Order: sequence, then structure tokens, then C-alpha cells
Amino acid sequence: MSAAGAPATEGGEPARGPVPPGGLLDVLAVASVVLDTDGRIVLWSPQAEELFGYTAAEALGQYAARLMVDERHMQLVGKLFADVMITGQSWAGGFPVRHKDGSTRLVEFRNMRLLDARGKVYALGLAADRSTVRRLEQDVALSERMVMQSPAGLAVFDTELRFVSVNPALERINGRSAAEHLGRRMAEVVPLLDTARMEAGARRVLETGTPLIDDTIVGRTPADPDTDHYWSVSLYRLDDAAGHVLGVACSVADITEQHRAAMETEAARRRLAVIADAGARIGTTLELDRTAWELAEVAVPELADVAAVDLLEAVVEGRPSTLGPADVAVLRALALRPEDGSDAVRAADTPGRIARYAPDRLVTECVRTGEAVLVPRVKDEDLPRIARSPEAAVLLGRAGLHSYLAVPLIARGEVLGALDLKRTVNARPFDADDVLLARELAARAAVQIDNARWYQNAHNTALTLQRSLLPSSPPVTTGLEVASRYQPAGATSEVGGDWFDVIPLEGGRTALVVGDVMGSGIGAAATMGRLRTATTTLTALGLDPAVLLAHLDKTTSALDHSIATCVYAVHDPRLRQCRIANAGHLPPARVRPGHPPELLDLPTGVPLGVGGVSFSTVTVDFAPGDELVLYTDGLVETRRHTLDERLDLMLSLLTDPTRPLEETCDLLLRTLHHPDNHDDVALLIARAKEC
Repeated sequence: MSAAGAPATEGGEPARGPVPPGGLLDVLAVASVVLDTDGRIVLWSPQAEELFGYTAAEALGQYAARLMVDERHMQLVGKLFADVMITGQSWAGGFPVRHKDGSTRLVEFRNMRLLDARGKVYALGLAADRSTVRRLEQDVALSERMVMQSPAGLAVFDTELRFVSVNPALERINGRSAAEHLGRRMAEVVPLLDTARMEAGARRVLETGTPLIDDTIVGRTPADPDTDHYWSVSLYRLDDAAGHVLGVACSVADITEQHRAAMETEAARRRLAVIADAGARIGTTLELDRTAWELAEVAVPELADVAAVDLLEAVVEGRPSTLGPADVAVLRALALRPEDGSDAVRAADTPGRIARYAPDRLVTECVRTGEAVLVPRVKDEDLPRIARSPEAAVLLGRAGLHSYLAVPLIARGEVLGALDLKRTVNARPFDADDVLLARELAARAAVQIDNARWYQNAHNTALTLQRSLLPSSPPVTTGLEVASRYQPAGATSEVGGDWFDVIPLEGGRTALVVGDVMGSGIGAAATMGRLRTATTTLTALGLDPAVLLAHLDKTTSALDHSIATCVYAVHDPRLRQCRIANAGHLPPARVRPGHPPELLDLPTGVPLGVGGVSFSTVTVDFAPGDELVLYTDGLVETRRHTLDERLDLMLSLLTDPTRPLEETCDLLLRTLHHPDNHDDVALLIARAKEC
């Protein structure tokens, strides 16, 4: 009770009205019995009826001892009754009582003397079934022991969400004693946690009775104010036996280690996914720039916010590169991701640019030593060693660069360049696991980059060789206007052996040649050069086209089983004719004013190098204004269309015999040379003119 005599609430404040009863007495079913000085029953409660079996009518006025006590215990009962009534000494304990049904039950008693206003003395007995009392005592003892020894933090809040009790584990978790908890709200005890969310959850539990299970809370407590912890919090509403709401019970388990283990497992899973992704996405082509771009694309955003791939310029040029402690690193930027124009991206080198990095730069250290360079937490004084220039350092600082990692690209024991990684948005700094992942990506990509580098160098060498063997421009000849094109295959395809030639002959005649050596690479280009030289030599002899092809067939057979196709034509402006022989090549097209374009009907013949088959010469009219179009199969062949469809398309583009030949060449290449056809093209167009 409060000082004013009003009933008090759980928080100690005076109650404004009746307070709901607790349920413990209902569970105990405490019976009340009052005896007069003679031992007669004068008051008998309903609980006594239930406990002893006698109704009030049966019990009132009866001697209690005779009604409920066995004869063996009469003397003891008399003594205990006298002690209470005469000396006023209270007695408590268990005693066997005879039930109305004849059974004997052990009952827990609390006996005391009462005195009324007139001085009359009575004995009050409070009784409860001893097994019920013992069960409750055991439950309380067990609960108390479990609460005190539980490794989980346990607390009870009242309906106003103030601490009512806490166990030692919660004292350790919160870094506060029990006394510092009691009567206070969460925010007063653990102000560094999101107590507003926790209290909102507790109120929902109070209102609905639905438990809140395993809600994760992240934050810090006074026990460890410098480290974030993860806790699993569960809330349950407490109701008494009568259904009255007593408050909320809370259990708190520190799951920081489990969370870290789960995070590490998830990080490992992501790393494996990135590595698997890299295996599928890096090296899809033999293009150097494309392979570098694929590496940067895999690294962002899984590993870094900004990724750059840079190769040593000496390596790009095919030269070995060794850097001393005082040497500048000359790097060519190949790829940069993302392409969002942010300050961090603007601070990096633009792909295709060659940059010089001083000996003290971290990327220089990386390519010089062949070791990863890690700056987990970038400070202002680190920016000049990361950036290319003071201006770039300012941009990186403005972008919020906080963690940096560079790993070398090493293939076949040679350092090719570096994978440069930066974090500006991702708040987590690079760690040892990130270094392992970056090195794995770099190792996989370096092999692909090295393959692309060597292939590109070989491709460039073959292309240079082939172009050196082709005429730089067709010579000016009598009676012919000539235009030509050579279109190499894509960067990922090997150079072929296509060639063309325009050779002036005596008497104003001109030999026109287009050929295609089967195969690709430097070998095909070299074979092409030898056949072109042989053709030029044989042309000087004035041989018939079929005879010339027969000699070329023998020459080809001697070149390591090489095979080539070829069309050889000789234009005679005086006769207004072309004499043509074909060795397994696609037929030339003839365009004549006033006539539809046509493919010349020539004996196909067999390719050069097959041997044993003769060739034929066909004479066709070729008047001024007529055009002869000679080409290799790379112009018309595709995987998606039939050859007839492509040849028809070519003829449809030749309907204007007045179009300049240079424009016709461009039109044919632009329209017919399909991107998926990885073959080179030789194209030669000759138009007869008046002599």
C-alpha cells in the first residue's frame, strides 16, 4: 500500500482504482478455516470445501480435530492448538488430514491466533494441498536456477516496458548491474542500440500476445562500446493464470560469431560465383582490348567500385619489360569500369591512353615486384601514391576513395600489367580474402590476355606481310579503268591468302588476277606471295590463260601441298575481248550497259595444287563501258544464307554501270561483307574504256 493507504501499482505509483488480482492464490487454492477456543469450526471458506470435501453446513460447529484428524494424531494436534491459542506462537508445516472420502492427504498449513475487538481469541488456519505447493516451489526454484545460470540474457519488463528483473548474463551483455536496470527503460540502459524499434516490437507483443522470435539487433552496449555486436532477441507476453497481462519477457543471445561465420560463408560463396563467372566471361575472344574489358566487367561491382586494367607498353609491343627501383612504369590503359563519369573514373586513365607512373606510385611497385599492393584504409597522404597526377589525387579524394588494391597480371612468369581496384561506395575495406579473389581473377585473365597479345602480334605480322605482297594501287593501263579493295578479316581471325593483281602486257593488253590460298596465317600469306610472283613471271611470257594456270598448278603442288583458287583474265582493248580461265574460283560478274548484270558461264576447273586436270580458256566480249568484277569468296559467303542468294544480291548491286568504280567497291563491301564472315576479301573491278 502507498502512504495514503491506496493500493499501489507494480511501478510503485498509487493506483486510481482496484488492481486486478494475481493468479497465484487461485493456483494454490488456499483454504481458510477459523476455530474458536474450543476448537470448533466457526468459519469455513469455499476453498476449504474443495480441499477437505466437507460443505460448510457439514463443517461449521464441528470440532475440527474430530472431523479431519486421525485418532493417532489427536494428542499432537491438541498440543499444536494449545501453543497457538495460549502462547500466540504461529505454526507452519505439513500435516496429514482426513478427507471426507476417507483418504488421507498431506496439507500445508499456516496457523496463527486472531483477536477480535472484544478480546475474543480465535485460531486461523490457512491450508493448501502440499503437492501443489511443492510443485510451485520446484517450478520457482527451477525457473530461478535456469534464469540465473542461462547463457542467454533474460529480462522481464512491466507493462510500461520498465525493467523488472534481469539475469547475470544480461548484466554482462549490457555492461550494467541489475540495480542499474531495475525501474528503467531500455533507452536509459543501452542508449547505443535502436531501442525505439525494440520498444515498438515489445508493445506489439503486449497488445497482440504474439511472440516476436529471433529479431536481429545490431549495435553496441556499454559492455563493448567500440564494437558492433549482433543479437537475436525474442519477446513473449507474460500472463497470469487468470489471463491478466503482467509484462513482457525478453531473451537475448549474442550471435556475433554465428553472424560473422555466416557472412564469411556468404562471402566465400560470392567469391566462388565470381570466379565461376570469370571463367565463363573472360577470354571469349582473342581481342586484347575485349579480354581486358571482360576482366574489368567481372570485377565491378562484386569486388570493387572502380576497376582498371593496364598493360606495360613494352609488353603490348611484344618486348620484355623489367623495371628497376628508379624506373618509370609506362602503362597503356586497356579497360575501365564503370563508365559513369564519376570523379573516381575521371581520375583513372582513359582506355587507349599511355601513361607514365613515377617509381613511387603503388601501381609501379605492383608491376615491378609482381606482388599485390593493398591499402585497406586510404588516408589523404596515400592519394598521391595512388593517383597518376596531383589533379587525379584531388578527384580520388573527392570521390571518397577509402580502400585500394592492385594485383599484378602474370602469365608464364612474366608481369604483363596490373588490375587496379578502388572502393568508394562499398563501405567495407579490402581484406586478405579480397586479395586472394583479385589474384585469382588476375591469374585467369592474364593467361587470356597473354594469348590475345601474342595472337594480335602474330595477326599484325601476317597482315603486314600480306599487305606488303599486294600492290599498293593498281597500275594505269591502256583501255581499262581499275579499282580494287583488300579487306582483312577481323582482329580475332587469322589473315588469309587472298590476293589480286593488275599486270600490264605488250600491245596494250592487261592481265587481271584474283586468287585465294586455302588456309590462314603467315603460311597462307607467304604462299600467296610466291604464287603472285610466279603469276607475274608467267604473265610476261604471254601464255594463254589456261596454259598459265597449268604452270601455276605445278608451282602450287610444290608448295607443301598448298591449294588455291584463281581467276586469270587477259583484256585486249583492240579486240574488245577478255580471255578468261578459272581454277576452282567463283565466276566473275560482267556488267554491260543496257543488259542485266550476269555471272560468266565458265568451266569451273579445279583448284591449283590438285593436279591432273586441264584448264580451259573462254573468250567473252568486253566493249567500252563494260565492267568485269572479280572477287574472293569472303565477299559473298555467310553461314546464314545460300551462295546463290548471296550471288543474286551481289548482282542486284551492280545495276548501275555509270557509278564510279570506287563507289561500287565501297557499296559491295559495305553491303556484302557480313560481320560473322571471318574471312578476308580481295575485290577487283575493271571497266573498259575507249583507247
